[in-house]
Amino acid sequence: MLEVLELAVNYRGVQGLDRVSFRVEPGQLVGILGPNGAGKSTLFKAMLGLIPTVSGTVRYEQNPLQRQLEKVAYVPQRSQIDWDYPITVQNVVMMARTRTLGWFRCPGRPAKEIVENALERVSMLSLRHRRIGELSGGQQQRVFLARALAQQADLLIFDEPFTGVDVKTEAIILEVFAELQARGKILLVSNHDWGEALTQLDRLLLLNQSLIADGSPTEVMTPENLQRAYGQTIRNPLHQHSEPTFFC
Repeated sequence: MLEVLELAVNYRGVQGLDRVSFRVEPGQLVGILGPNGAGKSTLFKAMLGLIPTVSGTVRYEQNPLQRQLEKVAYVPQRSQIDWDYPITVQNVVMMARTRTLGWFRCPGRPAKEIVENALERVSMLSLRHRRIGELSGGQQQRVFLARALAQQADLLIFDEPFTGVDVKTEAIILEVFAELQARGKILLVSNHDWGEALTQLDRLLLLNQSLIADGSPTEVMTPENLQRAYGQTIRNPLHQHSEPTFFC
């Protein structure tokens, strides 16, 4: 189980997270929803120790998460990645094996097979010698999904993986998520607009600095909760096939 308890973050006196708490069981796909600036990326970075916290604890299997980061695969937002760095697709994914191999050891056949299988799963094996900066946005996202697969982690964290991707990439991502769930992995995935993919989530956390709601998508996506999170008129994607519903 993953446990986040009373996690709080301040940026020079400005509140980034306000005592956020939740628990996630193995095999769950949990979506993090909220407007831009709601603290979704901040939550992930705070959990992983990438930014300082004011208070709170994060535990995985009853031990501090930051002491077992080898069990975590983290894919940040695309805007945080240097796409001009001269590295090939294959080497990006091979970086997932560095913790196991060590920095100064050449990868053997087992590591290469793990990397090739991960690239094959996301339909990127044929482009393994291409530089990452030469790919489309969707292809780049699939490469980082392959890197997460190659890491063979138990807890996977994706920060807005659907931003700027094509339909094929979105379908591959959702298929891989379902496979990881079936293998008992924990997945935390943020997005500012889930759309139809809401129906594939086990749980949804609605966030805007504090945790506004936690439950099934139907339980969370109520007019009252959406108004508290967004503070403006928005459309509930769960109602897209019925009369449009707007919240003020």
